[in-house]
Amino acid sequence: MQHYRIMSALLTYPEPELLAALPELQVALAGQPQIQARLAPLFAHLADSELIALQQEYVQTFDRTPTHSLHLFEHIHGESRDRGQAMVDLMEEYKKHGLEMTGDELPDFVPLFLEFLSQLGGEEAAGRLLGDAVHVLAHIGRKLAANGSLYAHVFAVLESLSPVAAEALSEPPIKDMDEALETFGPGADGVEPLLKPNANGTQPINFYPRGTRPAQPARA
Repeated sequence: MQHYRIMSALLTYPEPELLAALPELQVALAGQPQIQARLAPLFAHLADSELIALQQEYVQTFDRTPTHSLHLFEHIHGESRDRGQAMVDLMEEYKKHGLEMTGDELPDFVPLFLEFLSQLGGEEAAGRLLGDAVHVLAHIGRKLAANGSLYAHVFAVLESLSPVAAEALSEPPIKDMDEALETFGPGADGVEPLLKPNANGTQPINFYPRGTRPAQPARA
């Protein structure tokens, strides 16, 4: 299961600690030569490039290019209210498995999701949730590959590990946080509408485009 943790690390903002750990991460994949071979171009790129160049590349790739966003639900819901509920559901799934979030990242951040998969009890449990998310992950990977990004290799590996074939995504609704606040306003408790739980309780996690397949509750 450590391959998920390694891919999580590769998708984080490049820091000196990550570059120093690259040889160790490659050795850790020795028992999975197919994954190691697929990720080799990205490892080589990270090892051979200057840190500042890698950081600039990362920001341009993921922070300034919305189609490459590392936030899963952004590719399905945009910034609509549905995304807020989906994130609440995902946080509940994390809690069910004993993972408590820290820091400022949203729960649908891909490196955080991969870290979560690495902590599940085995490949079957990880595969079930990966199969739900693979439609979005493959979508991101295709966009990265079309733009020549070596980060696409991580998403290709994830797609190959999924027990479910990836399906095409529809375009998410166009709606940003400002529009949502203007339309709905914050609640009495001051919580912004995109992050407010649904009054009817927790709903199934939905990683795939609506209308593609029926929603099924994620099971522990």
